[in-house]
Amino acid sequence: MNQIANTVLQGLLEAIKSDSLVLPTLPEVALQIREIAEDPEADLDQLAAVIVNDAGMTARIIKIANSPLLRAPKQIEDLKMALMRLGIEYTCNIATGLAMEQMFQATSDIVDKRLRDTWSRSGEIAGISHVLCKHFTNLRPDQATLAGLIHRIGVLPILTYAEENPSLLRDSFTLDKVIEALHSRIGDQILEKWEFPEALRKIPSQYKQFERQLDSPDYADIVTVAMLQSYMGTSHPMAQVDYATVTAFGRLGLNPDMQEEQIEDLSDEMEAAMQLLS
Repeated sequence: MNQIANTVLQGLLEAIKSDSLVLPTLPEVALQIREIAEDPEADLDQLAAVIVNDAGMTARIIKIANSPLLRAPKQIEDLKMALMRLGIEYTCNIATGLAMEQMFQATSDIVDKRLRDTWSRSGEIAGISHVLCKHFTNLRPDQATLAGLIHRIGVLPILTYAEENPSLLRDSFTLDKVIEALHSRIGDQILEKWEFPEALRKIPSQYKQFERQLDSPDYADIVTVAMLQSYMGTSHPMAQVDYATVTAFGRLGLNPDMQEEQIEDLSDEMEAAMQLLS
């Protein structure tokens, strides 16, 4: 790593250590949705009252309720019916993810593009995670979708820092090195600050721990396999990973050597899932 990268890295590490790094906060609508999700007395009317104030989110929730993934018997045209089909927990997880999209924007064109690219890739991985979870685990697909969306949440404050330090923005290679070195650690901190469920708080630091040893699959396993599937056939370094070293495949009941063939039958469903967040 070059001198600029080392300087930035040390600066960010010191900020993390001293708790002076400004971490992003969840959008207000996501906080309101979380409050409803955690209230055992909450009902669909309360959830609808929050979501209906966001026209874009309302339209996308209805779109999700009509997705082929849910095999809906008839077309849904209003929010209340959509929430009845999805349920409170499912809706809250998906709506939290949708609300996060507004955070992936910036005033600088360079940073804005990077943030949008990060969100787009995360959305793709979230869609694949939904399908993998549904077919290969007993975990919750909505939770797996959210796991996919937040696995690189630590990129946000790093790019905010870069936006304030133009010299780093001009060196794309160095910026990439800094992101890869720190986003996982910062991501864990963000999710802890946001008080995300324990099952999701370590996703940023665990999804690339390819040799983890567990008795049963978790959400990090799902994101790991989804991420590798997303990059398959590209020039990205993750496309060069030796799948035989990735223990998540075994816990999901997938043969690393047969991964592409096994998942090929689910390609249409994965495509539909990826469209959920587009």
